[in-house]
Amino acid sequence: MKDTAKDRQEQGSKAPAEPRSLWRHRDFLLLWSGQTVSEMGSAVTQLALPLVAVAVLDASTFEVGLLTAAATVAFALIALPAGAVVDGRSKRSVMTVCNVLRLLIIGSVPVAAALGALTMTQLYVVAVTAGVCTVFFDVSYQSYVPTLVGAGQRMDANSKLGTTQAFALLGGPGVGGGLVAAFGAAGAMTADALSYAVSIVTLSGIRTREEPPPARREDETLRGRIAEGLRFVLHHEVLRKVVACTGTANFFGGMATALEVVFLVRELDVSPALTGLVMAASAVGGVLGGVFAGRLAARIGSARIMWVSTLVFCAPHIATAFASRGWGVLLFVLGYGMTYFSGMVYNVAQLSYRQSVTPPELMGRMNAAVRWVVWGTLPLGGVLGGLLGSLIGVRPTLVISLIGSWAAGWFVFFSPLRRMRDVTD
Repeated sequence: MKDTAKDRQEQGSKAPAEPRSLWRHRDFLLLWSGQTVSEMGSAVTQLALPLVAVAVLDASTFEVGLLTAAATVAFALIALPAGAVVDGRSKRSVMTVCNVLRLLIIGSVPVAAALGALTMTQLYVVAVTAGVCTVFFDVSYQSYVPTLVGAGQRMDANSKLGTTQAFALLGGPGVGGGLVAAFGAAGAMTADALSYAVSIVTLSGIRTREEPPPARREDETLRGRIAEGLRFVLHHEVLRKVVACTGTANFFGGMATALEVVFLVRELDVSPALTGLVMAASAVGGVLGGVFAGRLAARIGSARIMWVSTLVFCAPHIATAFASRGWGVLLFVLGYGMTYFSGMVYNVAQLSYRQSVTPPELMGRMNAAVRWVVWGTLPLGGVLGGLLGSLIGVRPTLVISLIGSWAAGWFVFFSPLRRMRDVTD
């Protein structure tokens, strides 16, 4: 049979066959390995940065609270313009620049401490500027994955990357504690700075060519580009339900997060030394969720899994509220473990869906708009959780937060996803 020009054209226009396993995908493995090291480094800094403030600079409780807020304020302030900027740039280039800057920013802390010049002002600047870089990196990172892997691999890729995040949550504090004990709080942050160097090297080794961003119109403004991304998310029949679900779950999750340590220490009489162990044991659920997210989506359906994970898998997390002293603490581990498990499965599924339905030229702005909304509800929930905990008690407030985060799943259930088994591109 002759290979005609028409045949060659049709072959070139067809989607390639289902790609090989990601375990043999060189470029994805480079991205994944670099991000794994970086996530572990970031987990070390989450522990070490406030310890530097307390142990080295003798900061007050209020100053430490401000430092924690400074690390996350960038998500509320610049997430939307970050998406517009990222959509007009090479995603890999943005990630590389962010990692170079974070290496210098985080690395300035141990250097200043060694010179005896470290101040709280520097820590605030480090927290804010590193947070800005993290916003740009995260928006680029989520937008870059669909460029690197095929549509059939997105769920698997996001599952593997989610497992890395959960593993960092599980093992990062322990590694950080060991580094703090060995090198001091400021010295431990050197590990995070070096982790960005590893990520820079792995990103530079990726060979997949990224499609250049579309040319901007002459009359196009930053405000207009931001508005275009918001309109896409809010006018999309499913995406706005996903945002409502995630934002609501994060709001009530923020309430629970504000109370979890108080609940363990004061209500369940868990010692401060064992509190970290209990939280680490609960985080195993997130690791398992990342490992099994792809398999569960294949069996249940990549669309159906979004509401099944929130309404079915998440339901046992109510056990948290029934935890008691002694062996009853295991109910806390079970409940929070299911929270982490169901949350990871849901996040992998909803991120894969978002990547499937969003045009490439809007990917950055879509991710930024979603993050701006869903991350913005976390501090609001934390404030309300602390207030209600003081007014009606910790356990009743925890019950409200657990029921509320579970009920958020009804947003995605009452959407077109209910009638779909799988996501189609």
